[in-house]
Amino acid sequence: MARAPRRDLLAGLTVAIVALPLALGFGVASGLGAEAGLATAVVAGALAAVFGGSNLQVSGPTGAMTVVLVPIVAEYGPGGVLTVGLMAGGLLIVLALLRAGRSMRYVPAPVVEGFTFGIACVIALQQVPNALGVAAPEGDKVLVVAWRAVGEFVGGPNWTALAITVGVAGLMLAGARLFPGVPFSVVAVVAATLAAQLFRLDGATPIGALPAGLPAPSLGFLDVSAVGSLLAPAVAVAALAALESLLSATVADGMAAGQKHDPDRELFGQGIANLAAPLFGGVPATAAIARTAVNVRTGAGSRLAALTHAAVLAVIVFAAAPLVSRIPLAALAGVLLATAVRMVEVGALRAMARATRSDAVVLVLTAVATLVLDLVLAVVIGLAVAGLLALRAVAAEARVDRVDPYGDGGPELPGSEAYGDGVPELPGSPAYEGGGGADGGGELAGRAGQVVAYRVEGPLFFAGAHRSLLRLGEISGVRVVILRMCRVTTVDATGALALKDTVHRLNGRGIVVLASGIRPGQRRALESVGALELLRREGREYATASEAFGAARERLAVAGAARGGGAVAAGTGPGRGGRDVPVAAPAEEAAR
Repeated sequence: MARAPRRDLLAGLTVAIVALPLALGFGVASGLGAEAGLATAVVAGALAAVFGGSNLQVSGPTGAMTVVLVPIVAEYGPGGVLTVGLMAGGLLIVLALLRAGRSMRYVPAPVVEGFTFGIACVIALQQVPNALGVAAPEGDKVLVVAWRAVGEFVGGPNWTALAITVGVAGLMLAGARLFPGVPFSVVAVVAATLAAQLFRLDGATPIGALPAGLPAPSLGFLDVSAVGSLLAPAVAVAALAALESLLSATVADGMAAGQKHDPDRELFGQGIANLAAPLFGGVPATAAIARTAVNVRTGAGSRLAALTHAAVLAVIVFAAAPLVSRIPLAALAGVLLATAVRMVEVGALRAMARATRSDAVVLVLTAVATLVLDLVLAVVIGLAVAGLLALRAVAAEARVDRVDPYGDGGPELPGSEAYGDGVPELPGSPAYEGGGGADGGGELAGRAGQVVAYRVEGPLFFAGAHRSLLRLGEISGVRVVILRMCRVTTVDATGALALKDTVHRLNGRGIVVLASGIRPGQRRALESVGALELLRREGREYATASEAFGAARERLAVAGAARGGGAVAAGTGPGRGGRDVPVAAPAEEAAR
């Protein structure tokens, strides 16, 4: 299984040491007890390692999942949480079969960072009751519960619990900075437990009795009549498990050379893990970014490391349950507080806030929504706002600019700036209102042989097509408008309709519209609304700008001859659709 089994075994042992206090702490924080956290780490950790899509991923109970589970426990009880986990596992498998894992790449970085910061705040607030040594007050809002816990502490302070929490958290944070390779979470928990036992600290409430082993698998918790009411929480748990697992796998790929996870297989593995964990009393699980990072940094190269982590925790469950049961709850609160602090990457938050105003808005909004609302709803809000802001930014790229019709070597046209006549700017611009060009573009009405060329750039779609084409339809004082569309990136039905409306308006004022450079992929939308048919009439749609310039010259020459009462030297020829239209003389044809 592994090219370097010793390194994988050592990495797995190291991760297990780090994961033990976290599994205990998250189990307690979820409301199902430390034994639920251990069962999740063992069962889900082993199955996700075997069936998941990453060679380096470590799964188990996490802080983000705990945040979601607390209100479910309060409303539906422990059996409801186990049922939700079972249902979420099934939903994850469905997502894997639908190949939904690849959609993770579309989650913006500000949403991820805001979500992570919000989770860190929620985890820290959840530890307030145990950190202060008071019973957890009633309530499903973490801010309310934390505030009530502070009130109870003020009425009867437990300085022992507070000192243990601060000591454990401080030792973990300071030790990680000075000696990064030492698992100070275990050191701090062992020290706190020894101090509580040696000095008989009454204020250090222990975890309590733990079963010496995993319970037999059972579906006794399942209440079929409650499945309907638990569907929404199950969707939330599945969405969070998918999001966090795929994020963690992406992080692991970036940390290790030559690794690439399979997102759909990862969802399948997490689904299997969440189907099995509730049978043994475990809470819903997901990949743990912190434990995965430890796994990579200690040299893991295959799934053997994650399997070893689960096996070591299983040995602890069977052999050391009496010792683990003496760990003070305040010590676990300190571990989770330090974990919450280390989850926040100040540099990344600062970079996102400084990147653009839109990124800053999405970051703050997602973080606040995570703290005061539901976690999945927070991600949905962040994605929606990010999408709207991105649409606005993309729409702003759509523009219509006047261009020099001869910048690419096109022929000189009578009435153009090359002949001394000004070309009007778009209506509403200073040059249009005050007169553009040498003779004033606003005074060109009635002059024969006037041509103006505009380059349409960016997307013509629902978010910006009308804005970009609105003023173009108000042009007057010219005879021919050339639309150079080679830089249009995309066209949807709304953009095609807006273009058709613009052409109609210009045609209604006797202005001929010629278009060039329409890409093959954009023709379907234009054809569906009739815009392309309108542009093709009388040869008004051309492959290149040079062809459009030649057609414009031909039309102006014919119009000039008609006003002078003379005959057209070139005569007539068959046009599109079987009609006879004037054609240029051979010399003019060669100049096109």
